[in-house]
Amino acid sequence: MDERVREHAAVLVEWSARVDPGDDVVVDVAEGAHELAVAAAEQLGEIGANVVTTYGSEEFSRAYLRAHDGEFEAGAHELALIENADVYLRLGGGRNTAATVDVESETRQAYSTARQELREARMDTDWVSTVHPTRSLAQQAGMAYEAYQSFVYDAVLRDWESLAEKMADLKRILDEGSEVRIVTERSDRPDTDIRMSIEGRTAVNSAASVAYDSHNLPSGEVFTAPADTSGEVFFDVPMTINARRVRNVRLVFEDGEVVDFAAEQGEDVVESVLDTDDGARRLGELGIGMNRGIDRVTDNILFDEKMGDTVHLALGRAYDANLPNGESGNDSAVHVDMITDVSENSRIEVDGETIQRNGVFRFEDGFDDEPEPV
Repeated sequence: MDERVREHAAVLVEWSARVDPGDDVVVDVAEGAHELAVAAAEQLGEIGANVVTTYGSEEFSRAYLRAHDGEFEAGAHELALIENADVYLRLGGGRNTAATVDVESETRQAYSTARQELREARMDTDWVSTVHPTRSLAQQAGMAYEAYQSFVYDAVLRDWESLAEKMADLKRILDEGSEVRIVTERSDRPDTDIRMSIEGRTAVNSAASVAYDSHNLPSGEVFTAPADTSGEVFFDVPMTINARRVRNVRLVFEDGEVVDFAAEQGEDVVESVLDTDDGARRLGELGIGMNRGIDRVTDNILFDEKMGDTVHLALGRAYDANLPNGESGNDSAVHVDMITDVSENSRIEVDGETIQRNGVFRFEDGFDDEPEPV
């Protein structure tokens, strides 16, 4: 076994999930993540955790969804498993990233809606999602397999405490702010000019550990839950949503809701997401990428949304960690992230003050050297 797999498992179990002796742990293993699962099992055994393993396969999901009549119910047996878990680890890494491309959008919507209670229960655990580098993911990223492995481990095996200290500066700015504005002006594509309220919200310093209310490995973003969105935004980073390619998406917001949309590719996929439920037309997340170890787009949202010089907005469900105790944010059966490049001709403002210009934060070297967007 590649020693980096064991290092990945150690970061996952010890830093990210903070597993303790006697914890009841569910490990959900994708079909291509066997090696990482074995390494994680060794770590969990040494700690003295109690482990149950489940198996996830996109081809399995495709067969089930295409055969079903569409009247889905959340299984009480699965709910009981999750509700009795202390920790839930999702190890991604499939063999075919487009396996479910021919599942009808109405079936996806019905299945996602039926499983909303299960997702809520999982979020009450110390859950962490990560991915094992597979050949299919390397192919999707347009990379040789060995190069992709190095890319993944460079993103995962890093000094998370140091990054957390740096991201704390941005968290403080957002926590003290009331409104965020993002402006990008370009001659060859639609502009972005969007405003969001963050009044009373708490930003999360997402340093790849449940100790920071962070549940992705790798991570490297600061995110919050916006409200009262207005304006328009253009997402120019390609992505895959529901196994379908989506490119160059434009959303227009009024009074917090999407009132118009377009996409160069995959417009029907965007429409399907927006039609899931009422909450799918509102934003659940504003995330600002700060992981400069992720230096290229790989068509995997777990990595791409953390990349420096990017901002992502998610349609759908908000995270409770961003909200005052006892309050609920935007509710939806979906949480779909889309990414915009802010490395050129762009600025982020908080309460009218520019805090990032062309991807450089005001607390970073070089901020004053960046030209103000026209």
